[in-house]
Amino acid sequence: MTPARSILKGSVQYLKGVGPRRAERFAKIDVHTGQDLLYHLPYRYEDATTVDAISELKVGQDATVIGRVVSKGVIPTRRRLRVFRAVIRDGSGHIECAWPGRPWLDRTIDKGDLLLASGPVRFYHGRQLQPREHVVLAQASDERGASGDGSAGPSAPSGDRSAEPAASGERPSGERPAAGRVFPVYAATEGLTHRQIRAVIELNLAGLLCDLGDEDPIPGDWLEELRLPPLPEALRTLHRPSAVAQVERCQRRLAFEELFFLQLLHARARARLRHEVRGIAFDAPATLTRSLLNALPFELTAAQRRAWSEIEADMARPAPMNRLLQGDVGSGKTVVAALAMLKAVEAGRQAAIMAPTELLAEQHQRTFVEMLAPLGVEPVLLTGSVTGKARQRALARIAAGDARLVVGTHALIQEGVDFASPGLVVIDEQHRFGVEQRRRLRESGEAPDALVMSATPIPRSLALVLYGDLDLSIIDELPPGRRPIRTAVRGAESRDAAFDFLGDQLAAGRQAYVVYPLVEESEVLEARAATVMFEQLEARFPDAAVRLLHGRLSSAEKDEVMRSFLAGDTNLLVATTVIEVGIDVPNATVMMIEDAERFGLAQLHQLRGRVGRGAEQSYCIVFHASETPSERLVAFEKKTNGFELAEEDLRIRGQGDLFGKEQHGAVLLKFAQLDRDHDLLDAGRRRARAIVAADPGLSKPAHRRFRHELDLRYAQREALYHVG
Repeated sequence: MTPARSILKGSVQYLKGVGPRRAERFAKIDVHTGQDLLYHLPYRYEDATTVDAISELKVGQDATVIGRVVSKGVIPTRRRLRVFRAVIRDGSGHIECAWPGRPWLDRTIDKGDLLLASGPVRFYHGRQLQPREHVVLAQASDERGASGDGSAGPSAPSGDRSAEPAASGERPSGERPAAGRVFPVYAATEGLTHRQIRAVIELNLAGLLCDLGDEDPIPGDWLEELRLPPLPEALRTLHRPSAVAQVERCQRRLAFEELFFLQLLHARARARLRHEVRGIAFDAPATLTRSLLNALPFELTAAQRRAWSEIEADMARPAPMNRLLQGDVGSGKTVVAALAMLKAVEAGRQAAIMAPTELLAEQHQRTFVEMLAPLGVEPVLLTGSVTGKARQRALARIAAGDARLVVGTHALIQEGVDFASPGLVVIDEQHRFGVEQRRRLRESGEAPDALVMSATPIPRSLALVLYGDLDLSIIDELPPGRRPIRTAVRGAESRDAAFDFLGDQLAAGRQAYVVYPLVEESEVLEARAATVMFEQLEARFPDAAVRLLHGRLSSAEKDEVMRSFLAGDTNLLVATTVIEVGIDVPNATVMMIEDAERFGLAQLHQLRGRVGRGAEQSYCIVFHASETPSERLVAFEKKTNGFELAEEDLRIRGQGDLFGKEQHGAVLLKFAQLDRDHDLLDAGRRRARAIVAADPGLSKPAHRRFRHELDLRYAQREALYHVG
């Protein structure tokens, strides 16, 4: 007897109302199987459980109405803003709805459509609703297909079930048939509307849930403790809530499952590195590290001492260190990295630091030469620019073990570079390197310790998700005496005065940056272009040496421009965001940023960190193009702490922009929201670490389901986790 085919595992094309043609459209939104469809959850809901009668609407209230579109059109205004307007009517009256700047809605909303709209009621030549949200509940074509004239509705081509199905409630009779329902709105794509997706799900939901059965990867006692519903109940409610208030609890159920398995993956990666890979115990007498601490002309901050203490203890263990050192711009990560490298050298091992660019590698080289000269440790530099006999000498010293401390770029992992006794690998600005680059440097010898550094502060919750397999050290304070950068957010009316101030700074012998979001003028984007403004600034400051830096220059050209600015031969650098991260130009005192709305908070903070490196007071002036500064810019002006700004960025932007897609193209979190679910993250992390501590291989019967789920979800990611 042939077993019944699982509709969860089968192709979506065999579900009711789909077919081959529509299956191709579903594939565009990553829905390939019945299970994909079941987990394609609404991204918002339209609540028709409390619908207002149009005749009773008052100016100033927030309202939700359902009505038939009786007229529509696009109307231009004196300011050249095109406004889509539609008059809708229910059984009590009619009202105009207006969508400023959204003329394309004229192509998606037709006369005769049944529309649900929510938003404030304002006075504009009478009452007007300005919808924040809207959804077409039924189209005029649906009504014609269900008019009782014998028509069967839209016909499907022979052999194809791609014709749009009619779900319960989709063909209402009367003017307010949808009142009392909550309508899910799904992410859609060209040729596949959210209404069509909703109808397909309504037709197939019962069968999909039946196929799912009572399976739940999360134990029932956990769900009771966390007050979360079982998986089938959560999925059913998310697709068919009877009230919007039910949604959050069910969203949290899926969020916990996602966060738990990700933390379980991290916990297994940490355990494997600690217990299955033999590392180096750096327990030699602290001669060099103590000498450096005594020779420094300053005291380490409390945060630096804490980070160094964590790293020192980790390196003393006989398991490979896998640690992330995170610190704000100018917080002193390099000194802590130098201490870690010296600890490896004390034990007779080699230490290497890899920077993303030659300029940054050369800066590290200069810093280490100055810092370590009293200790008799000479750093060896290896970059693409080190050629000929100098390169051969460097390679020979590295291979012989004479080069105890090596500074370089990706040249360190090229063929022909052989370390005699690698002990520690430090990777600066680790996100700038690909996975394979990090793997090759990490595996250049017998399981060396790894310290990865980042000057881009991220929220703790984000760090646990992205780097949960790494131990985390944070430097969250600046050295004493460092003068805060004065930050000002200004409108266009202040631009001339700001450039006058910039001229005063240049006349005083200072250097400055002016940053723009684009390289050239664009008809689509109105942002000021770097190439155009470069010419204007050359004319405005004829006595200054002005240079242009952007991503379309060759690597050699970019390198030459940055070296000129670093040497002081260039006074004013007009640039896009390719300004070198981490490069110190102590004489640079002004950072000006145009069209600042186009930059994220983390990016703005990184740009601000390019100044304030010397003894003089430094300034960051950002311009907004809108009438008033955005919430993000207000936060940027008030806060100078990178970690506080990172939390604010997560709150304002949400995690979608911060995550994006990973290198292998997978979305890391689909259901969890870190600004909302941090308690679930901690709960999942505690449980995951406890399980792995008791059963590292997940071989016990109670844990086999967990291991199976990990294999299904994260096989590719797990294979890469030894990289760090």
